[in-house]
Amino acid sequence: MWCGASNSCFPNPELPRLPPAPARPNQARRRRARNRGQEGDQNPKPSSSLPPPQPSPLAMESLGVLLTYPMDSYLEEELGKRCKLFRLWETPPEKRQEFLRVNAASIRAVVGSTAVGADAETIDALPALEIVASFSVGLDKVDLAKCRERGIRVTNTPDVLTDDVADLAIGLAIATMRRIPEADRYVRNGAWKSKGDYKLSSKFSGKTVGIIGLGRIGLAIAKRAEAFGCLISYFSRSEKPQTNYKYYSSVIDLASNCHVLIVACALTEETRHIVDREVIDALGPNGVLVNIGRGPHVDEPELVAALLEGRLGGAGLDVFEHEPHVPEQLFGLENVVLVPHVGSSTWETCKAMADLVLGNLEAHVTNKPLLTPVL
Repeated sequence: MWCGASNSCFPNPELPRLPPAPARPNQARRRRARNRGQEGDQNPKPSSSLPPPQPSPLAMESLGVLLTYPMDSYLEEELGKRCKLFRLWETPPEKRQEFLRVNAASIRAVVGSTAVGADAETIDALPALEIVASFSVGLDKVDLAKCRERGIRVTNTPDVLTDDVADLAIGLAIATMRRIPEADRYVRNGAWKSKGDYKLSSKFSGKTVGIIGLGRIGLAIAKRAEAFGCLISYFSRSEKPQTNYKYYSSVIDLASNCHVLIVACALTEETRHIVDREVIDALGPNGVLVNIGRGPHVDEPELVAALLEGRLGGAGLDVFEHEPHVPEQLFGLENVVLVPHVGSSTWETCKAMADLVLGNLEAHVTNKPLLTPVL
């Protein structure tokens, strides 16, 4: 062999090709021994690089799963391959109780979402139910008290969606303040050519951002906003000792002292309508509300009224109180950005969420610790 300037090696045509030298007996024996795994051992040793044993397919095949809503095609396909799958939405609403009654003995798991979860009526209709695996981090569609009473396990999909939801929160704030959707329409409908430059908007960098709920998502939003030079303040049930952000024990005080108010807390009875007329008025005509939590966090009629009357500067909304129904009064407002509950809707995150759901179900049927247990 010889190597040229390019470091590529190939046979030298000027040299004759020689046959390989015969292996010596001892070398041949050692080579055969290595191939067996150990000299003199007739059975090769298992390699440490082998993949870990997988759950028995029969264990998953015996699991009857009720999928409540067509939430993710990959998840639905995998459940169909691995389990005995029941698709609730394929049955008309008026016949669903009969559908559950007929299949109750077979359904041991429910996979729900932010649209349709496992309420008390559904749980009561399924006496064999063992686990509820939610394709979401929020659990407001699951009757946790009923699950606790029945000893039903509950899981969700935390962490994997944190980045996407936090990204969208910042995106909605910037889109609302810089009027990006409206400016886009201004170009598309020819107004730039016929009317001239678009009007000025408000900057996001350097503003004070108030966050309701400083959990995983709230913290991720805070870190992103800090990169824009924003000052961070927050409200939560208690002050967080590991942060230097300013804490307010009142949502009204928080709203009074920020330019952008972002809702990022869990939906509970205590946080339902946590943003009401008083909070909206405290935020004021120069303030912007961003909601990436749940629709019922905000008193929607009061929000609509404040926007129409100019008592609130703008809103970026991913969630609504009665999804998929959105107040039509919002459609014509330039200072409002509306998206259809897409906080975690990326290919990467939805697959990671689906894999968590599948992993939790596999752990349950093989008596292993759940990956993300809630109950």
